[in-house]
Amino acid sequence: MQTIQQLYTAQGEYFAAGKTLPIEARKQALTKLRNVILAHQNNIESALQLDLNKSKAEAYMTEIGITLASIRHQLKHLKKYSKPRRVGLSITSFPAKGHVVPEPYGRVLIMSPWNYPFLLCMDPLVAAIAAGNCVMVKPAQTSKHTSMVIADIIAAAFNPAHVACIPGGSENCDCLLEQRFDYIFYTGSPRIGRLIMEKAAKNLTPVTLELGGKSPCIIDATANVDQAVKRMLFGKSLNAGQTCIAPDYVLVQHAVKDQVVEAFKRYSKKFWGKEPIENENYPRIINQHHYKRLVGYLSEGQCLAGGGINDEALKIEPTLLEIDIDAANNVMNEEIFGPILPIIEFNVVEEAIKFIKSKEKPLALYLFSKSSNVQRIFTYQIPFGGGCINDTIMHISEKNLPFGGVGNSGMGSYHGKAGFDTFTHYKSVLKRGTWLDPAFRYQPLGKVKMWLVSKFLR
Repeated sequence: MQTIQQLYTAQGEYFAAGKTLPIEARKQALTKLRNVILAHQNNIESALQLDLNKSKAEAYMTEIGITLASIRHQLKHLKKYSKPRRVGLSITSFPAKGHVVPEPYGRVLIMSPWNYPFLLCMDPLVAAIAAGNCVMVKPAQTSKHTSMVIADIIAAAFNPAHVACIPGGSENCDCLLEQRFDYIFYTGSPRIGRLIMEKAAKNLTPVTLELGGKSPCIIDATANVDQAVKRMLFGKSLNAGQTCIAPDYVLVQHAVKDQVVEAFKRYSKKFWGKEPIENENYPRIINQHHYKRLVGYLSEGQCLAGGGINDEALKIEPTLLEIDIDAANNVMNEEIFGPILPIIEFNVVEEAIKFIKSKEKPLALYLFSKSSNVQRIFTYQIPFGGGCINDTIMHISEKNLPFGGVGNSGMGSYHGKAGFDTFTHYKSVLKRGTWLDPAFRYQPLGKVKMWLVSKFLR
């Protein structure tokens, strides 16, 4: 097995040889990746079931299918994305042509998390390959079964000098971050994101950080409450709430609070049965550490719906938790990353806006309202990475909507064209004609020449 340093050197030589530059070579690599994924689909589904108890349907809908859609998108648009773009020039450069030329960064490091271990490794990988880079992938050790399948897929699809998978724990992370990559893409917590950025700064390496935070869901009195709760619960119960863009807490206008609670109970039963923790398709918490952390939150408020737990299966019911926002509690100071949803009342919209703005900028925001004025206020007056009006989660599935955070929830974005852009340096090239060479730019610069310069540049 090659060491990280050997792989790093081999990828540098592979890239320098120009093997990733031809568009046809990139298409072949993406096509091979797609075929290998399809051949390993059963293994991927089994691994996700072992790591997170994801059903085959959820595994395909939230991980495998989205990855295949990303490959299809890049294959369809790659020629257009890679084409140099001509731009207009000012008269000062006449006669000349200007082009913006896309070029890959070179050697890229992608570090992925455990909650969507296949998707959040493969999706940025697809974009990095499409852009023409060599890539080292570091999957999460916590989701060990899926990481093993990822390693098998990458080994079957690529020459390690092009794309390599680096399994293992923190010792390999440290070694990888000592290498001088041309770009680093990290998905995970803000705490680790800061450490990644600190390491990258030593080599002036650009980074994309896909982090998280407390993403609010707002339901006002004008909303279709039944539909709002159904869509909110869909977003919260995916992967048992272990989703960076899951609704983290819900702000409900006083007039519809009771309706929200009743609808939550009704749809939880409809989705998962009377005992969600007994449903074989209901996902589990990734490990004992996170399970105990989440169970601890349940004592910080009153369970209005749900609250059931299964210590052996590491499962927690979708839970609506009424809390005292003035009390010191962890559930409103930390990203929950589980199926517990604190509920907070507000009377007027301004109260909800003030509350959200008092916290770090969220990765996602979800508003349920029929009021166009309220929709406009939340869209333009509150910073957030991305989100939905009258839905949750679904913005992540649209390839024409860049996905990423802002402030504490991250920097940079990807998906579709934005993913290609993330792993691409856009090089500006001015091609000057030789048949005309105006003298006014050359020394000596007298009054007449300066007058001409000022006319052109003013």
